[in-house]
Order: sequence, then structure tokens, then C-alpha cells
Amino acid sequence: MVFVTDVGFGAWSWGWQHAALTGEFETVVWDLRGTGRSDAPEGPYDVATLAQDLETVLSAAGVASAHLVGAGLGGMVALAYADRFSRSRSLTLIGTASSGEAVTDRLEALRASPDDEVALRSSLDAAIVADPAAHPAVVDDIVSWRAADDAALGGWDAQAAAMRSFRSPPLYEIRLPTLVLHGTADVIVPVEVGESLAEGLPRGEFRAIEAGHACYVEDSGAVTDAIADFVADGE
Repeated sequence: MVFVTDVGFGAWSWGWQHAALTGEFETVVWDLRGTGRSDAPEGPYDVATLAQDLETVLSAAGVASAHLVGAGLGGMVALAYADRFSRSRSLTLIGTASSGEAVTDRLEALRASPDDEVALRSSLDAAIVADPAAHPAVVDDIVSWRAADDAALGGWDAQAAAMRSFRSPPLYEIRLPTLVLHGTADVIVPVEVGESLAEGLPRGEFRAIEAGHACYVEDSGAVTDAIADFVADGE
């Protein structure tokens, strides 16, 4: 199972799913170019290049086939990858749009420098709708992880450009089993966009999560269970 991150987020963002699913699956979490331990060449980037990066990662790791799980930009990368390459067994797309035109201006609210703790904390408001004051220790941990792992502003901007310029391949050509998960309160990619994506995929299945854009963080248990059940049903 291979996890593909959203704009700017580091590998920390898949920590809950990775911890729960490792053992049942061999799991791979990688940093998009511009993030964390990956190189950060000058942008803007495009999704086709990020999909090629994923193919390079899987080839180097000796992964013959994989269930791809992508969030936001990562879901776009998974769609493009499935269209061009042959290692995918299934797709789970979280908070994903088939076109960058569907991404709202609230995407910019996620932009924060890893060196700016105040910005890292306040930018979570665009990703999570739960009251941060109700979970202060978790929020503190997330801010710390973001400071260590997230993209610097140059990488964030280059990845955001890739998200905004994305146009999916014809959805009817992507015939893999696909689970579309979407936060009902997503202000970055509205939930109706996720519903439309699932409807356009020949083997698409939609499930709503009562959360925001980063529903896999906010309601990690529900998302993890949905992924595990979906993949098990397809085995």
C-alpha cells in the first residue's frame, strides 16, 4: 500500500493509516518532490512529473503492484499514475478533484512555512473543522511534525501549481476499483466534487466522512477502516 501526500504535507500526515495497516500490508510513504527528504527543484511542478516520480520510487523499491492511497494533490497523482503505469491494483482518493479548476481559493490558507509555528497552527483551520482547543496535545504534535517534515514555501508553491493545473485523463479509462473518500466539510475541494469523481469512474465508490479536507487526520479511524475494508473486499 503506497501513500501519496497532499500539497505541502510531509509523511507525518499518513502516520495513523501507516501504523494501523503496516503488517497487513507492506507500506510505502514517500515525500513528493519539494517536501521533506526529497529534492526541491525549482517549480512549478505538474502532476505528470509527480506520477513519473512515483513510478521511479516504486521501481527502485521493487514494488510490482500496489494499492495507491492519495489525498488532495496525492489523489491526482494516483489518478495520473493509474492511467500511465501498470503497478496499481486499486485507488483510494481522498479529497480529490478530477480538475484543478474545482479547487477553491481556500487552498492558499494551507500555505505555511515550516519555520513559522503560528502559521502552521492557524493554517490547520482550512484542513480540519474540529475545534483545536478540544485536542491541544494532538494539535501540538501536528504542528511539531509539520515543522520537521512539511515543504518549504517554494516547494509548497510548486506543488500547488501542479494541483491547480491538473486535468485528469478520461475517467472512463480508469477501470481500477476506486474508493473516493471525502470530508463533508471540505472547504478546499467541495464534497460535491468528490461525488462527481466517483460517479465518473467505472468502478468508483463514494463514502462521505464527517470532517474537513484532511479527513484522514481528523477522523483517522473512519478513514483507516474504510481503506482496510475496501481493499479486503477486492482481494
